[in-house]
Amino acid sequence: MFIRRPHLNFQQRRQKGAVLLVALIFLILLTLLAIGASSGSLLQQRMVAATRSAQLAQMSADTALRGAEWKIWSTTTAVGGYLVCDGGDINATTGCVKYDPTSPLYGTGSGNYVTQFRTGNNTWLSTGIEYKGTDDSGFTSASNQPDVASPNVAANPRYIIEDMGLVKPPGAGPQHESGVTGPNSGGAGHINIHIYRITARAAGGNQNVVRVAQSTFDAQASN
Repeated sequence: MFIRRPHLNFQQRRQKGAVLLVALIFLILLTLLAIGASSGSLLQQRMVAATRSAQLAQMSADTALRGAEWKIWSTTTAVGGYLVCDGGDINATTGCVKYDPTSPLYGTGSGNYVTQFRTGNNTWLSTGIEYKGTDDSGFTSASNQPDVASPNVAANPRYIIEDMGLVKPPGAGPQHESGVTGPNSGGAGHINIHIYRITARAAGGNQNVVRVAQSTFDAQASN
């Protein structure tokens, strides 16, 4: 009797082992690609979050500027009204100080609060007036001011106001603020128009993101 024995195909077995190896290599490559894609996605999310935080800080600072301008305007347009500004200190109610470059407030040593507030590094400061929105209920949460608040900012913006002095025509006497848009000031029968410099500091999503904005505003002064 003739018995036929099965033929063992060693080449086919080797081919099956090669397919497994190739599959493992592709699996490793796909894993590396997935890790790279997720890392890139996380980086983009962080970049978007940082950009949003910076934009929130800028909008918060601009809003505080407009709020301070409104405070000056609404105060000085009343009959006999003017903004109270202290000399040598920042008024605790109005946040206004009379500009004096010789004052320690404008120096480089301790107590130079105006210099720090205007030109300090990217850190949060508690100097100045805290702006809490038009109804004074807070600016950091949208729950108490759904129409005007800016949500998710780390702190309410703050501002200071500096009385820079009389508005006069260019070349009219000693150092002063010059302007051609307002009436001549300081003469008989004329009201005193002063220039006010407003500086606002605002935080973004966290207090490590700070924006500083400035504007000038002219209004009636007491003298």
